[in-house]
Amino acid sequence: MIPVVTPTRMASIDAAAPEPVEVLIDRAGAAVARVALQRLGGAYGRRVTVVAGPGNNGADGRVAAARLRERGVVVRVVEALDHAGSLPDSDLVIDAAFGTGFRGGWEFPDPGSTPVLAVDVPTGLDAATGVAGPGTPTAAVTVTFQAMKPGHLFADGPDRCGDVVVADIGLDASEPDAAVLDPPDAIAVLPARPRTSHKWREAVRIVAGSRGMTGAARLAASAGQRAGASLVALSSPGIDADAPVEALDRRIPPFDWADDVLADLHRYRSLVIGPGLGREEYTVPSIVRAVTEAVVPIVVDGDGLFALVWNEDGTAAFLAEREVPTVLTPHDGEYATLTGSQPGADRIGAAVALAETTGATVLLKGPTTVVASPGERPLLARSGDARLATAGTGDVLAGMIGAFLARGVDAHLAAASAAVLHGAAVQACSSTGVVAGDLVDALPAVLSGGNDR
Repeated sequence: MIPVVTPTRMASIDAAAPEPVEVLIDRAGAAVARVALQRLGGAYGRRVTVVAGPGNNGADGRVAAARLRERGVVVRVVEALDHAGSLPDSDLVIDAAFGTGFRGGWEFPDPGSTPVLAVDVPTGLDAATGVAGPGTPTAAVTVTFQAMKPGHLFADGPDRCGDVVVADIGLDASEPDAAVLDPPDAIAVLPARPRTSHKWREAVRIVAGSRGMTGAARLAASAGQRAGASLVALSSPGIDADAPVEALDRRIPPFDWADDVLADLHRYRSLVIGPGLGREEYTVPSIVRAVTEAVVPIVVDGDGLFALVWNEDGTAAFLAEREVPTVLTPHDGEYATLTGSQPGADRIGAAVALAETTGATVLLKGPTTVVASPGERPLLARSGDARLATAGTGDVLAGMIGAFLARGVDAHLAAASAAVLHGAAVQACSSTGVVAGDLVDALPAVLSGGNDR
C-alpha cells in the first residue's frame, strides 16, 4: 500500500525527522535528478531548465540541477520570482517553484511543448484537495517524497501530476492519513476456499431489480458469482428475476417482502440490497426493515440508499445500531441524499464523516474511490477510469462486495478490494465500447492475478 498524507501531516513528519533539513533536501534533489535522467533517456546532449523558488522546494530543484550537471546535462536555473513569460528551449522543465506551500498570486512560466517534471506537486495545485489554480502546469511526471498527497489523487490532480513517483528519503510515514490500495494488495486479502468447502459456505442473497430494471439484478448476481460466491440467490420483488442460469431465482411479493427475505437469511453469508429496486412508496418500508433486521453483513446500493433516509429524522444514523457490518456505496448524488450536502473538496473527510455517523463502511465512488470505516485508516482505489462511468458498473461493484463479504473478508477490506479490482477489470477490457457485463467477464482473470495493473 502507498501511504497518503495531508500537507499538514507532512509538515509534522518533516519537523520530526532526526536528520538536518539539508540532508533531506540533498536526498530529495538526488531523487528528482534520477527521475529526470530516466525521462531524458540519458544525459548526453540534454538540456534542462529548473524553475526554482525561494523555499525548500526550490532547494530540492537546485540540488537536482547540480546532480544533473555532474552527469553532463546542460542545466539552466531560473529564479521563479524573477521570471515571467516563456522558458528557454530545453528537453525537460523541472518545476521546483513552490510545492505544497504555495498560496496563489504567481503563475508558472509557459513551458510550451517541453515536458514538465514537478517537484512534490505542480505549482498552483492544492496538495490537500487536488484543485488546480490558474497557471498550474501539466506535468508529465511528479516526484513526491515518502507519501502521496491527496492532491495527487483527487479533482485536477491526476491530470496535472502525470505519473507520480514516491521517493523514499528516510522520513517516517508509518502512520499515514490514508493509503492507496493497488490490485496486488487487493488480491492478497482474498482467502482461498478450503478443501472442505460447500455451496452454502460463501452464499450471497441479492434483492435487486424491478420491472424495466432486471438488468441491474442480473449484473449484481453475475458479479457475485464471478467474484467467488459459492451460491447466489436472487429476488426481484413481484417478478421473476433475470437470474443467471447458475443462480437461484427466489420469487418474493411486490411489497411487504421483508419477511420472505429475512426468513432464511441466516443461511447466507451476506446480503446485497438495492440495485434497480425502484423508489416506490411500497418498496421503501421493506428495504428499511430488511436492512434493519438482517443478521448478516449487508451491502446497500442504489435505490437501497434512497430508502435509508425515508424515515422520521431523514438520516441513516439508525444503521449504527446494527451489530453486523454494513457497507454503503454512494456516488456524489446519493451521498447528498444521505447527508443533505455534496461531499465537497475533502472527499476523504466526507467519507469518514458518513462512516462515523452511521457506523458503516462507506465506499464513496469517484475517479479515486474512498473507503472509510469507523476506527480504520481510509483506503483509496485509483485503478479505474472513465470507462466505468456507464450504466450497470455500480451493480457489478455491489455484487463483488457481497461476494467478498461472503468469503469472510472484513467489510473495510472487502469494499476497498472490490473497488480496486473493479477498476482492474476495466483495465483488462477494450479501450472503447465497454459495458458493465464486460467487467463481469474479466473478473476471473483479474482475481487470479492475470491483470496486475
